[in-house]
Amino acid sequence: MDGPLSDREQATPRLVLRHKWPTRLWHWLNALLLYVLFTSGLGIFNAHPRLYWGQYGANFDHPWLELERFGRWITLPAHYNLAMSRHWHLTAAPIFAFALLFYMLWSLLGRHLARDLAFRRGELAPGHVWQDIRDHARLRFPTGEAALHYNVLQKASYIGVIFLALPLIVLTGLTMSPGMNAAWPWLVELFGGRQSARSIHFITAFALLAFFLVHILMVLLAGPGNEIRSMISGRYRIPETHAEKGR
Repeated sequence: MDGPLSDREQATPRLVLRHKWPTRLWHWLNALLLYVLFTSGLGIFNAHPRLYWGQYGANFDHPWLELERFGRWITLPAHYNLAMSRHWHLTAAPIFAFALLFYMLWSLLGRHLARDLAFRRGELAPGHVWQDIRDHARLRFPTGEAALHYNVLQKASYIGVIFLALPLIVLTGLTMSPGMNAAWPWLVELFGGRQSARSIHFITAFALLAFFLVHILMVLLAGPGNEIRSMISGRYRIPETHAEKGR
């Protein structure tokens, strides 16, 4: 049996492998591709900044949402050019779709989903969920070994993004393509028309933007150095427990 740790050993931060290379690679590739897709998508949207429900939508139809054109600071390219926006969008989209498919399969076959994201017994109990909400609201981040595991809000967010929001934005994007409509006509029926798919695509894109902003805020509040290092090298320093801080 090992003896007690010395003061120096107790003070030495523990570095552990938190993220495997497929997660790290997909994370940064996804960040780049989503930036390109979002900004070029707004450039495409500027060609007709209106949204409709159903199959058809044109200048004389009644939109459910009508906006001004987005500014050049948030579009790709940084000026109105529909052809270039489409070029950027359609170049990044297949890379994004196949990278997502690879990561989803790896998460399932490599047991990342079962090991790290699946809900455990009792985690969905109302009291447990409410406690996690209170801890987030008070900016009380886990310490010690608990910091290595996702809490229920993180699991719900990541599962929702990876297995719901991202596939939804891929499928609605395919629905807007006339070529894919000829090959997979069931997509148009699934979303209730090409204009409905365009509306859902737009809403989902901004939902992902909201998730990204909250994610960045949480990283900054939890300690950006440690969090970013773990997503680059995979190595994560386990935060001290409250008892260790008081020594």
